[in-house]
Amino acid sequence: MDFKTPLAKVKNLSSANNASSHWWMQRITALALIPLSIWMVIYLKLLLVADYSQIIAWLNEPWNTLLALTWIVMVFYHSALGLQVVIEDYVSTETYKITAIWTVKASCFILALASIIAIFRIMILG
Repeated sequence: MDFKTPLAKVKNLSSANNASSHWWMQRITALALIPLSIWMVIYLKLLLVADYSQIIAWLNEPWNTLLALTWIVMVFYHSALGLQVVIEDYVSTETYKITAIWTVKASCFILALASIIAIFRIMILG
């Protein structure tokens, strides 16, 4: 049974039954970000005193690259989910709400993509 209105289907807005998956995804990404962020802070602290060649060597290790890419994806996805909830709660005009949600989603996607491209570019061009 589908509880979406025709307008919600077009705008990709969901009914309340999608709220539980949204809630779960926010919790899962938050839990995943705990160890990933601890790892990222430790290595960023080490990389602040490293020279460029050491950073390239560090980033060329597959494990570090995988963790960095995972952290980037999780951070931007988690922030998009959180900002969407804030917008839905505090923006009353439907047009502004939809525009703001799509702007946040597009911005997070573009920033995540730019970060991923930057990591691969550093790895390749070194």
